[in-house]
Amino acid sequence: LGVAGHSNNGKASSTYQHAWISMARRGYVVLAYDPPGQGERLEYYDPELGRSRLSPGVNEHIEAGLQCLLTGTAIARYFIWDGVRAFDYLTTRKEVDPKRVAVAGNSGGGTQAALLAAFEPRLAAAVSSCYMTRWKELMDGPGPQDAEQILPGFLSVGLDFVDYVKAFAPRPFLITSAIRDFFPIAGARATYEAAKAHYEQIDAPGRVSFFEYDDTHGWSQPRREAAYRFLDKHLKGIDAPAKEDPLDTEPESRLYVTPTGQLASSFGSETVFTINRALASQMYGRRRALSLKQPEELRKLIVARLNVPPVSKLARTAAPGQATGILTTGVPKDDVEALRAAGFVVKTADSSSYAAGRGGYTGAYQAAAREWLYGRTLVGNHVAELQAAFAELRADPAVDPRHVLIWGRGNSGVAALILAALEPEAAGVMAEQTVISWFAITQWRLHEGMAGIVVPGVLKDFDLPDLVNLIAPRPMWLADPRTPTGARAEPVDYPRAWVTAVERPEGWAVTKAFGEWLAGKR
Repeated sequence: LGVAGHSNNGKASSTYQHAWISMARRGYVVLAYDPPGQGERLEYYDPELGRSRLSPGVNEHIEAGLQCLLTGTAIARYFIWDGVRAFDYLTTRKEVDPKRVAVAGNSGGGTQAALLAAFEPRLAAAVSSCYMTRWKELMDGPGPQDAEQILPGFLSVGLDFVDYVKAFAPRPFLITSAIRDFFPIAGARATYEAAKAHYEQIDAPGRVSFFEYDDTHGWSQPRREAAYRFLDKHLKGIDAPAKEDPLDTEPESRLYVTPTGQLASSFGSETVFTINRALASQMYGRRRALSLKQPEELRKLIVARLNVPPVSKLARTAAPGQATGILTTGVPKDDVEALRAAGFVVKTADSSSYAAGRGGYTGAYQAAAREWLYGRTLVGNHVAELQAAFAELRADPAVDPRHVLIWGRGNSGVAALILAALEPEAAGVMAEQTVISWFAITQWRLHEGMAGIVVPGVLKDFDLPDLVNLIAPRPMWLADPRTPTGARAEPVDYPRAWVTAVERPEGWAVTKAFGEWLAGKR
């Protein structure tokens, strides 16, 4: 099984052709195929542009990957299933010995090889190049990578890269690494040592191997030759140096298996997005919030899904103040100052800023991925911060604790809505320029800037419109609600009897645009 890494042309990449052709010359039957989002399987292909609306590989994987997380799945399942079905196909070939089928890949292909090692029990050997490391070094270095490498809760249950190898044991596994790779070499060495110790414990010494070369990321010839020797040893019983002879690669068009070079424009097909969209639609009608009878049950469901503190029990102030308090998050500084000038007591509680992204990833995506790996979310963290700020604002001697409003803007509006649902003492809430629902993110083909609000599996339990059941009859305003791409949206899933949708004209002061909400009106 020839699994391609992150090349725009997938299996047709010159690097991967060198590996596949060399293997074929050595007597192996190689089935090289494109993963989703690369080569002939661009999933966001635009026929008018003649290319992907996104860049192939990383961006296509993240776009669909975030949508998968909302349904409680992971895009990795589709990469794994491709490998399983590719294995099935190989077993139909008369020239293939089904007991001697291996998987080999580099970079993103190294990821697929590791995943298949854990999930395909029929494999006889596995080669993962320029992927295997250890999460400690990866987190301290370049940070989380592609969506197919992010399995929610993976670290919280104590798993690491070595567990892909342990799951494959005692079958032969080869790790090849670049000393100057962005997948840290120290982590790769540590993982190999842990894997070696495990193989020795199960009486299978010598069946896990390691090769490193002093160069940068990629399936360079030394690592390819190490793979040939490893496969020859464990599949053919030949243990000798394996040299890669010079070869000419094929033009990409000669390797097309579709008439146009794109599945989308040749035959059309389901994509990760369309399959997940259908799954989300089925799930949405069965989400647990619909069957709950008591408000407190929904609050407990939210607390459990977001892993936030339970509803606080706030004591009444002996001598409350007279001013209305407003807790803001994500609101521009000019609006905050205008509120203070109008006599409101304002407390800001913006979510923690993200460190700059590394390796071409956004800071928001990598920050969110770190939390997902540990079974947490940025949204849950933000809500917990808002809960503490809300309690502090209500305790302010100048504030009437019965009149504390919550205002969130952009993605922070999601946390504001959740806080209002969890805190019965909140007097009202407004979300401005906030996406209308998590469900919408799964239904729109494209989305932008949504990583920070993705909660894995949330659509199994509830969605933002369900929060109305906990907030009403308190004032709940949606100001300039947004689609997943940031365009204006109509919040059709929100009952207008309880929810006020407004548009803030450009240039209008906050007290003019939202005067009725500030006065506690619906």
